[in-house]
Amino acid sequence: MIDIQVTDLSIEFEVGRKILDGLSFQVDQGERVGLLGRNGAGKTTLFKILTGELLPDEGEARTAPGKGVGLISQIPVYPAEYTVLDVLNTAFDHLRDMEKEMADLAERMGEGDRSTLSRYDTLTALYERQGGYETEMNLNKVCNGLDIPPAMRAQLFSELSGGEKTRVNLARLILRETEILLLDEPTNHLDLHATQWLEEYLSRYKGTVLAISHDRWFLDRVVQRCVEIHDGKAELYSGNYSFYVEEKERRFQEKLKQYEKEQAKIEQLQEAADKMRLWAFMGNDKLYKRAINMERRMERIQTTDRPTKERKLTMGFGEKEFRGDEVLTVKDLSMGFEGRTLFENVDLEVAGGERIALLGDNGTGKSTFVKILLGELEPTGGKLRFGPTVRVGYLPQLVTFDHPERNLVDTLLWDLNCTPQEARDTLAAFNFRGEDVFKEVRDLSGGERSRLKLCELMHQKINLLILDEPTNHLDVDSRDWIEEAVRAYEGNLLFVSHDRYFINEFAERVWMLEDRHISDFKGTYQEFLDYQERQKVYAKNSPPPEKEEPKKDKPKRPGGTKELEKQVAAAERAVAKAEEKQYELTERAQEVASNYLELQKVLEEQKALEEEIAHLYTVWETLAAELEEMKS
Repeated sequence: MIDIQVTDLSIEFEVGRKILDGLSFQVDQGERVGLLGRNGAGKTTLFKILTGELLPDEGEARTAPGKGVGLISQIPVYPAEYTVLDVLNTAFDHLRDMEKEMADLAERMGEGDRSTLSRYDTLTALYERQGGYETEMNLNKVCNGLDIPPAMRAQLFSELSGGEKTRVNLARLILRETEILLLDEPTNHLDLHATQWLEEYLSRYKGTVLAISHDRWFLDRVVQRCVEIHDGKAELYSGNYSFYVEEKERRFQEKLKQYEKEQAKIEQLQEAADKMRLWAFMGNDKLYKRAINMERRMERIQTTDRPTKERKLTMGFGEKEFRGDEVLTVKDLSMGFEGRTLFENVDLEVAGGERIALLGDNGTGKSTFVKILLGELEPTGGKLRFGPTVRVGYLPQLVTFDHPERNLVDTLLWDLNCTPQEARDTLAAFNFRGEDVFKEVRDLSGGERSRLKLCELMHQKINLLILDEPTNHLDVDSRDWIEEAVRAYEGNLLFVSHDRYFINEFAERVWMLEDRHISDFKGTYQEFLDYQERQKVYAKNSPPPEKEEPKKDKPKRPGGTKELEKQVAAAERAVAKAEEKQYELTERAQEVASNYLELQKVLEEQKALEEEIAHLYTVWETLAAELEEMKS
């Protein structure tokens, strides 16, 4: 069954410039599809057409009739007095309507009308099936997963930041259990914990997902295939983001070979035709006719347009020579605001050439830590010291300029003291070309301002580069440019990021800020994830420490070896029975994956059963070891 159908869709906002030009593709029920394309390619425009906010010039885009569609893009407007909890409870409006109808029916039951009783029974069953008696429990589970604590639920929705509103809206849509989800950059304002929770949820979600995202790690984990909007049309890729990258390069090379082959053939025919024309000039009319035929043959050859790639970054960071081993020393550093401690007793040392990722949930103090390093904030305790030859370059999360009324060229002329040609060349390296260079800075998008700031950074002589969410607001191509520059940069790197693809690419050391402390892990991001997984398994399976007692001779077990053998066999049967139940729960989880509330119940049963199995294995291993000892 088709859940999303896009057919010959076209729309233009400027005369002669079509955003979408004959776009066609479909998404089947239960599929998870990534929608790719550069900023401005028309991805969000397509979502607006699917939700009825825009009408296309030609073609159509529709969703399956009768299915609920949830859009995570625009934040709905609510009355000024609505708290976060009020907004979340709008997910249960249909249940509230049922409650009212059930109350009305209950009042009329005394009239003895059978249809009233029948409707009440039907409605009661539907209410229970849709989780009417478990709304509070389910709301708490979703809020815990997306880090919406009780204090935040009491706040006015209108006073939240854009990122917080996005999280609340995401929670509301999940609680509504829509059958088609349209996700427009769903991870932009989520920290790593919330993003991982969302990925786990989507992995079990049985509905249909169409996701716009520049989060390449998210796309690899969630989507099954990709649709790229290129020149207003759809290019289809039957795999996740990593498959898309490889397949796109393969198609490019294939087109390039075809183009070169055709050009070589045309050149060969042209050369032969030119010679025949020359000989025909000497009086051979037959050769002249052959030359004409060759030229007609050249015209009939199906020529392939020369394939092109996005221009790569053509400049890198200017680097200052670093002398000595000491880059940064942090001693007993602490910071807090208004009685709340963000972090304390932090001791760190950084040597030359290290690349460090500073990670942690939103609100733990990562940006505050960076501001202390930059001298913008004073810590409440401790101290830090930079090496004498360290020169810092900084790209903030929210980029601002002192003179937003200046155009791009003038901005570089003033800030870099360069020539107009150098300014134009620098801007071109970051894909600011033509009339774009005369835009005023205040008219740039967030991503464009980040690119402009990078233009300036690359002219500074630095040996410690600090990046705060460097890939935020950037499309995939722009992220590739930054990564290429960072890859070529050989100085020290410290960055805050939720972009796991970027973290995995560059982190050689991980600082994790949580529980008011910074833990220091020397290794890559993948090694850090593996370490965390091992710690979870160890904590789960390790028995609580026991006090050492003087060794005593073990008393003989009643019943001897035979009795112990029976107990070992019974323990084996208990393990097998529990594992069989675990398999049944796994099957059950797949069946109810589209029903969030039922799924949570099954997951809780699975968790409890895992703990029981771990205990049963411990008992079995203990008994088996004792039996082995008795036999030896």
